[in-house]
Amino acid sequence: MIPTRGYAATDPKTPLGPFDFKRRDPRPNDVLIEVLHCGVCHSDIHQARDEWGGSIFPMVPGHEVVGTVTSVGADVSRWRVGETVGVGVFVDSCRKCEACLAGEEQYCLEGMTVTYNGLERDGKTPTYGGYSERIVVDESYLLRIPDGIPLDGAAPLLCAGITTYSPIRHFGGDQARDAAVLGLGGLGHMGVKFLKAMGARVTVLSHSPGKQDDALRLGADDFVATADDDVFEKNAGRFDFILDTVSASHDYNAYLRLLRRDGTMVIVGLPDPSTLEPGALINKRRRLAGSVIGGIRETQEMLDFCAEHGIASDIETIRIQDVNEAYERTMRSDVRYRFVIDLASLREGEC
Repeated sequence: MIPTRGYAATDPKTPLGPFDFKRRDPRPNDVLIEVLHCGVCHSDIHQARDEWGGSIFPMVPGHEVVGTVTSVGADVSRWRVGETVGVGVFVDSCRKCEACLAGEEQYCLEGMTVTYNGLERDGKTPTYGGYSERIVVDESYLLRIPDGIPLDGAAPLLCAGITTYSPIRHFGGDQARDAAVLGLGGLGHMGVKFLKAMGARVTVLSHSPGKQDDALRLGADDFVATADDDVFEKNAGRFDFILDTVSASHDYNAYLRLLRRDGTMVIVGLPDPSTLEPGALINKRRRLAGSVIGGIRETQEMLDFCAEHGIASDIETIRIQDVNEAYERTMRSDVRYRFVIDLASLREGEC
């Protein structure tokens, strides 16, 4: 067993703090990784505070992990010591169901093994995430970080990036003439970058007028403040595709009516349930869909796309000792647009 330091939530009410635990020794197909950077995802906060239920404590969060291979198991063929790799939202799956065989491990019929706050395939060993100095992962569930992407800016791509890239590709948003991104946060800012790189005319829809300058800086062609009284009437039937990244409750029906005939709105946030009026779909053969992350193959495709187009997440780098403040700031939307932990702070400083 490998002694490991990290930061953990010990219960839903206590701030995260130093935590010593043990990683397994690498099995024949495992890779040992020194963690360099780990993104702070909004879902880390929900799970550390048990806001979704089912949290497993103590919990070491973090599923946007970038690091360096420091050793490999005897049967590892894909990776070498010194390579830079990524670990995303899951670290294993059943490998035999229809979804896994199709390269869609995130939809594993037996359930994917999440990087933290889950159990390994034995059903009893807890998984611990990237707020730590090292992690051990099966070689089949690692990703290659291409040259040209800043390593800290690459970390959020492993969740925020693929969460937006996958539905754009799957539901044809990359073919849209006029696309909209609803919400400009950790997910939304990546949606703007991807859609723009794919050739769409991109509009940001936001209830916060103060985000207009940022939206245009990120590449958006237009900005619509949704708090304006007549905005939905003025923009009815305007868009081919809407990427809905908002995690707060909102009226799906109003936004669906911004789609033209055969348009698609894809939900990637997790708001509270909202009433859906069938007429918002039926009248113009619109579609409302959902999506969650992507498989290993598609996530690698996304990383390669980012390298080709010069895309990375907009980040603010923090020390791990400041993670609790980062949680509070994230809840206030006081970050542009993702916090990333520099794990050197764990190795070099006092915890």
